[in-house]
Amino acid sequence: MADRWTQRGKRPVRIANCSGSIADPGYQMQRQLVRGEVDFVTGDYLAELNLAQNAEAFQSGQHEGFEPTAWSGLQQSIDDIARLRSKVIINGGALNPLGLAQKVQELITEKGYSLIVAAIQGDDVLDQARRQLAEEGKFNYLDPENADPLLHAYQDQQRYPLVGANAYLGARGIVQALGAGADIVICGRVADASPVLAAAQYWYGWPDTAYDELAGALMAGHLIECSAYVTGANFAGFDRYPWETFYDLPFGIAEIDQDGTAVIAKPDHTSGMVTVDTVRSQLLYELQGDMYLNSDVKAYLADVRVEQEAENRVRLSGIRGAPPPSTTKLAIAYRMGYQAQLLFNLGGYAVTEKVEYHKKQILRVLEERPIYSLTNGNSVGTAAPNPSTLLASTVYFRLFIRAESALAIQGLLQAFFDFGMQHVSGGHGSPDIRGALPRPYLGYFPALYPQAKLNEKALILDSSGNIARELPAGHPAVYSPVEPRANNDPEDTDPVTPFDSLTTIPLGDIVLARSGDKGANVNIGLFVSTPEIFSWFRAFMTRAKLQALMGDDWREEYRIERVEFPNILAVHFVVYGFLGWGASSTNRLDCLGKGFADWIRARLVDVPVRFLK
Repeated sequence: MADRWTQRGKRPVRIANCSGSIADPGYQMQRQLVRGEVDFVTGDYLAELNLAQNAEAFQSGQHEGFEPTAWSGLQQSIDDIARLRSKVIINGGALNPLGLAQKVQELITEKGYSLIVAAIQGDDVLDQARRQLAEEGKFNYLDPENADPLLHAYQDQQRYPLVGANAYLGARGIVQALGAGADIVICGRVADASPVLAAAQYWYGWPDTAYDELAGALMAGHLIECSAYVTGANFAGFDRYPWETFYDLPFGIAEIDQDGTAVIAKPDHTSGMVTVDTVRSQLLYELQGDMYLNSDVKAYLADVRVEQEAENRVRLSGIRGAPPPSTTKLAIAYRMGYQAQLLFNLGGYAVTEKVEYHKKQILRVLEERPIYSLTNGNSVGTAAPNPSTLLASTVYFRLFIRAESALAIQGLLQAFFDFGMQHVSGGHGSPDIRGALPRPYLGYFPALYPQAKLNEKALILDSSGNIARELPAGHPAVYSPVEPRANNDPEDTDPVTPFDSLTTIPLGDIVLARSGDKGANVNIGLFVSTPEIFSWFRAFMTRAKLQALMGDDWREEYRIERVEFPNILAVHFVVYGFLGWGASSTNRLDCLGKGFADWIRARLVDVPVRFLK
């Protein structure tokens, strides 16, 4: 479709995703260009901390600063970009978007193509953050109304040196680059859905005040940003389909209309599926309530609708927009210390007693040798009764430890050796004990940064890789305050009439869900299949019920936020503090909160018998 740009604004824009993390291989970009017949390919390569993980190596010249899989994708795709005239917008430039842009320009010049490359700068505010810390002694927490008592209040730059400070940028710089003719736009820390929002805004020429349209495009971007999560990956209903359905999944495509509504789809003749259930799953993923914030627009989700339009085509609508907040998210990363874990196998007869015995023995050693700042000793798994195999009788004993020095952590391994032959009967180790060696880790603090202080700009390169033009991104013309998110239980909390007969089943028999991490917090969205079940479920699934379902994992310092999405038959929760200090430093085995949903679905509950039909 070499003439696709003559159709700009006259038909729905077709935008594909090629990455949701640094792990997605480069060939996914080329696949989307060829299979998807798209106008834009976008890619999200950045998690909360993978910018900072390479920061010190980049600053010392030992790392190129950008994500290798992003560069691989552009290498494999450059011929098709030139042939199809599709545009590419990715945040895989990470710490060094200009460096990756210049490398791409070298490739373009070598190939003899006439493509224009741009880099987006302005997200790296490390110097400003250091000055703020020196002058004010603190950063403003992202969500002060829900500040978690476990969250590290970062203040000590001497003890915990800053490694990175990256503000989440929006669509403005990308739109400037596209307006200047850029075919490939390399970004650093733009927000995950911003490339999709920018592509739609450029295609239609929406003004910055087209808030409903921008909000719709933002949420379409949220739906396709996570690799194959909207086409069948991480899908709680996978067990209802043949396993081959989910092999080698395609990534999502968003067709966004002039009014901001969108159809979510996938390339034809590929595996996977796009259904109301897969779209609801991804819509509810990593939310923070009924309001989705971006530096360009606030999206209100209370009236969101998800409807099957045709096979593998699901329409998203009902989203309203408003002016953005005056601040954007700021990811602060700092050197926090070292961590390690030790796994030891326990099994056979009296396995529960063995876990307790081993925990007391190891923790007594560590108490006598004060080497740690935090430990967590627990068992992983459950031994089967009357086990028919050795593995069926075995559980892991996992000891997690943190300390500010590597030398202190080494005491964990020494304690294992000193008392290794004093284990309980049937205890045995694995040959690989490298996990018990000290590994440095970063702390993460989500803060706020004033949008007015951002110096975002698009850098347009010439054929030699030099900066030919610098285009300021500007700032939103209008801001609006962030109102408190909805947080309520239903007025009617008696979900069963006296005439209902009940049966006890796993909640997951009638409820699908998805969960994920948001800094120190975990979110979970749960949804059902019919309005009748939802009328029961919304009354049943209260904050108190979720707390009860969390069982022995509940702590009094946690706080639960709840909101309903009636049009998609869903109830959504945020559990504040469940992940401690966040993914990089939590002592939980499930550091990203992805297993939380299916744990809750596995819990036994009393359900009206009629729903099982």
